[in-house]
Amino acid sequence: MSRLPEVKWAQRPDKVYVTVLLPDAKNAKVNLEPDGGFTFSASAGADNYLYELKLDLFDKVNVEESKINIGVRSIFCVLEKAEPKWWKKLLRGDDKAPHYVKVDWDKWVDEDDETGPNDLDLGGMDFSKFGDMGGMGGMGGMGDMMGGMGGMGGMMGGMGGMGDMMGGMGGMGDMMGGMGNDLDDSDEDEEVSKAEEQDAGKAGGEAKAGGHETSKMEGATEGKV
Repeated sequence: MSRLPEVKWAQRPDKVYVTVLLPDAKNAKVNLEPDGGFTFSASAGADNYLYELKLDLFDKVNVEESKINIGVRSIFCVLEKAEPKWWKKLLRGDDKAPHYVKVDWDKWVDEDDETGPNDLDLGGMDFSKFGDMGGMGGMGGMGDMMGGMGGMGGMMGGMGGMGDMMGGMGGMGDMMGGMGNDLDDSDEDEEVSKAEEQDAGKAGGEAKAGGHETSKMEGATEGKV
């Protein structure tokens, strides 16, 4: 069974301020109809309780010019009246206002106020128009979320540079591989030089031995003569 959120309202000659008090609302959706039909639904709380609300506003509204702000602690709606005039109350009919609908005294001004009704200072609030969202206020939050994901795309694009850097490091691998080949070639050259030196040493030894044999033979011949 769904629960009812608390609602506060105030007005000016050309607009109505409706605030739905529901902290940390999730999947908030608000639908506004030209005839004054106002519906709200969202989940909130640790157990994600469902909150639903249906109001029949006192008179018709201009959906295209009405706007909504979905905040952390409340959902604030500025509803443009179809005809600029003071409403006797928020809801149509002769019944007494339900217990969850209250006057927002912080925003309230009287019709005969000598200073005249002034619009609220809404600076710093980010509004979305009902007309741009097909009447579904919850879609505005989804747009913001998708916009935030665009930043993730940029981040992923930036990571492409890391791929290029890694590719460049591959060139270092090739360079190291080339150095390894040069080292192998130098080792082979050194082994060849050693082998040539050993062959030259052997040849020199054999030449010396041959010289000794020749000297011995010549000495023996001279002795015999």
